[in-house]
Formats: sequence, C-alpha cells, structure tokens
Amino acid sequence: MTVHLIKLCVGAPSIEHLADWQNRVLAGKTAYGKVDHLFHTTRMTPKRKDELLDGGSLYWVMAGVVRVRQRLLDIEPVVDKEGVKRCRLILDTPLIATRPQPRRPFQGWRYLDPKDAPADLEGTSGGNDEMPPEMQAELMELGLL
Repeated sequence: MTVHLIKLCVGAPSIEHLADWQNRVLAGKTAYGKVDHLFHTTRMTPKRKDELLDGGSLYWVMAGVVRVRQRLLDIEPVVDKEGVKRCRLILDTPLIATRPQPRRPFQGWRYLDPKDAPADLEGTSGGNDEMPPEMQAELMELGLL
C-alpha cells in the first residue's frame, strides 16, 4: 500500500523558485561529477520505507499551501560531517503541480495518506490548469472550486 510524505518547503515561495533552485543544485553537482540526482536531507528516517517507495511522493507545502509533489525514488540513511545520523530522500526530477490544498505549519515531515493527498493539476477537469495557484487556493478556501 502506498503512502506519501508531506513537508514544508522553506525558502521557496513558488513552484518556479523550487524548480530553479533544484536545477541549479543538480547542474552544479553534475558539473563536478558528483551525485546526479536530487535529494533532500532530513533528521528523521521514515519507518514506512517500503510503502513510500511503492509509488509514494514528497508533497511540498509552500506559503501554507500544498502546491507540488516529487516522486520518491529511494530513502538512504547517511551520517553528516558531525557524525549525526540523517536521512536522504532521493527525489525524481519532475515537479508535478497539484491542486492547491491549505496546510497549517508543522515541523519536520508527516506521512500523508493517498486519500488525503491533493490531485495533480494535469488532467483535472474544469479548465483550471491555466489559473495561477494562488487564485486556485483562494477559490478553494471559499468553496468555489
């Protein structure tokens, strides 16, 4: 059974900003012959690794709204320079925009049940794919979308 993760995207207020940042990081790593994939390091390691890697994604919360997801490719335990155990979430490169879903702030990451995850914007009905995410979020809060 698949399960997802949800996490605050600190420092990236938009999907475009996150994409730009990740592209720069990936370009820098490949230019120096280092890691050729994206990852995000967290303090805690998820215990439900098999469920997460069975089609799970990392859903990013930006400015209080879930806006985008990235498929999880792997989860690796690592040890940082100070000898502290960490977890590296290996992410697929494409960012997949989701229907905006308001979220309150929280620390770290949380598991996200697939039934509670926002749908992808691609293929949604109603012709809202061209609407700015901020407008979609506001209309959803008002119950108009």
